[in-house]
Amino acid sequence: MKNLLLLLTLLAFIAAPLSLATGAQAASQSNSSSSKSQASSAKAKNVAAKNKKKSKKKSAAKKKTSKSVKKSGAKATRVSLAPPVEPALRAMRGLGAETLLGEELALNSSAALVFDQATGAALYAKNIDVPTSIASITKLMTAMVTLDAGLSMSEEIQVDKDDVDRLKGTGSRIALGTRLTREELLHLALIASENRAAAALSRAYPGGRGAFITAMNRKAREIGMRDSRFVDSTGLNSGNSSTAADLAKLVDAAYRYPLIREISTTGSYDVTVPGTRVVKVKENGKVRKVYRSVQKHLAFTNTNSLTRNQEWEIGVSKTGYINEAGHCLVMQTRIADQPVIIVLLDSVGKWGRIGDAQRIRKWLEQETSVAIHKTPRTST
Repeated sequence: MKNLLLLLTLLAFIAAPLSLATGAQAASQSNSSSSKSQASSAKAKNVAAKNKKKSKKKSAAKKKTSKSVKKSGAKATRVSLAPPVEPALRAMRGLGAETLLGEELALNSSAALVFDQATGAALYAKNIDVPTSIASITKLMTAMVTLDAGLSMSEEIQVDKDDVDRLKGTGSRIALGTRLTREELLHLALIASENRAAAALSRAYPGGRGAFITAMNRKAREIGMRDSRFVDSTGLNSGNSSTAADLAKLVDAAYRYPLIREISTTGSYDVTVPGTRVVKVKENGKVRKVYRSVQKHLAFTNTNSLTRNQEWEIGVSKTGYINEAGHCLVMQTRIADQPVIIVLLDSVGKWGRIGDAQRIRKWLEQETSVAIHKTPRTST
């Protein structure tokens, strides 16, 4: 029994260090694991802190970049949307309390507008926003589009069958086959309102008539003619429509072309064209006809008789007439030392528009308060 107890005590003595070692190893492993866990946690915290710092830096950089981009974008937007140099009446004012309205001048025209070109103030207005056919007033737009293209004014263009008016059946003094320079055609279109001249100008445009009509409507938008439409270069088509308000912008824009000012206010114009002359020749007692080539001189007069009146100082002029439009007249002129634009549409009778222009002039010269109108212009 003693021996058994001694053996058990010995075994217990031997097992104790092993148990302690195992416990120590387990504790060590546990401590090591805890250490590693703590180290890993600390490392994770450090990484998170670094990432947070980096994120903040990136966020700050991003905000800075965003601000920079926005600033740059705003600058670019300001540049791209900066209004180009445009006609003064693009920013014309609306009707004011000082504007004379309706029938107060007893004009024959169904629609009329008198504009102070210097201030953008409407001095007289009657049905100015009513769309109507504009007939040959169209030719002012035809002239601007032609000049904008930068084409040679000395280039000869032959008038052919495609330039004949088959819509209204109007005649022309320009015979088919006649060769005229682009400048001569421009003269005839603006001074004598020659339809074949205007038709030839659009046909000889790069891309043809389709491209020309597109350019006309694009030009209209550029100068602020929002209620206007063009379908041909002559004005014979009643689809060419506008308002008195828009036509004031057209006249103002045309006034900025020196050649249009010069041509449209010329009282008369001559061109030399080839022609034939029939003479009778007597030979051997018989008379026969002989056709000889000659140079013919054709004289054209301005359709606006006021251009030949020394009392008028006119800067731009154009008349128009078809049944749908009535008798029309637009002008830039100076009255009482004041630059004004006059638009008269659908007037009664051939001389009604001239009478209206004379009445307007008399009114402006008598109304001193109107003639020296200095109201500042504001955008609308």
